[in-house]
Amino acid sequence: MSTEHETAREQSAAALHSAVAGYLDHLAVERGLAANTLSSYRRDLRRYLEFLAGRGVDSLAAVAESHVTEFLRRLREGDADHPPLGGNSAGRAVVAVRGLHRFALREGLAAVDPAGGVRPPTPARRLPKAVSLEAIESLLGAVPGEGAPRSLRDRALLELLYGTGARISEAVGLDVDDITRLAPEPAPGSEHGDPAGAPGSDDGVAAVRYRGKGGKERLVPIGRFARAALDSYLVRARPVLAASGRGSSALFLNARGGRLTRQGAWAVLRAAAERAGLSDVSPHTLRHSFATHLIDGGADVRVVQELLGHASVTTTQVYTMVTVDRLREVYAASHPRANAAG
Repeated sequence: MSTEHETAREQSAAALHSAVAGYLDHLAVERGLAANTLSSYRRDLRRYLEFLAGRGVDSLAAVAESHVTEFLRRLREGDADHPPLGGNSAGRAVVAVRGLHRFALREGLAAVDPAGGVRPPTPARRLPKAVSLEAIESLLGAVPGEGAPRSLRDRALLELLYGTGARISEAVGLDVDDITRLAPEPAPGSEHGDPAGAPGSDDGVAAVRYRGKGGKERLVPIGRFARAALDSYLVRARPVLAASGRGSSALFLNARGGRLTRQGAWAVLRAAAERAGLSDVSPHTLRHSFATHLIDGGADVRVVQELLGHASVTTTQVYTMVTVDRLREVYAASHPRANAAG
């Protein structure tokens, strides 16, 4: 091999590495990618360069779609130096490679984008995380239903999150007027039902009006436990918290009398989870548990769809998968002929 040819190869390889460095700088400076994500992309692209070098590819111009496709296959299969990657990790690597070639095309470093037609693997469908009823009771029991105003507020917040399946943004966005009562059906022979009363009234059904995604409103009934916690908070705690503020209409108030923020609600849940000895519990865990426990109890999936505010029943049907998995586990553990003899 001539010295000129070797020099040209070295220059091409240097240009390829320079393109990767420029792309990573672009992600860090212009896109503001998180440090952990940037580190993952750097590792993925280093492996991509090693793969290309092993195929004798030393320039952006020499990369073909078949190289990118083979790289993806190698990620999934693994090799002597690397274990096989799951769909999510392989997908991230392909996203990094696609971004590199798109960047090179946009910056005039390459004439074509060989990765544009290569799609990342479809990630495995992640089932919602739900916790047992016993864990929910431990969580709710970790916040006293009596005592200081903030304790009453925290208990009411957590009871409402689990009792109605609310998103945390919906719960902290509530105003006092969003707690209402659905009047009972008129008794036979009467002309009018009783007028709507206070949320704590024994007549009718207490309900909460949520404003979900896209501004869509829905009414969700409030169960007995959440209703009792809300009554205690509204009567004995909220007036004390409100005295520190400027007349906020928010249902849940912070210590200064203003609206409780999402971060504040997160802190309430995190503190209760720590006291209950639970880990990895989020507001969405309560929402998922609400839906899963309803379906476990025989609720129709379309009713759960309405309660959650899902636009499509397809989104809600994932909870039926959780229930089927649970039924399979119970069957395998309980039925005398579920497993082959050892």
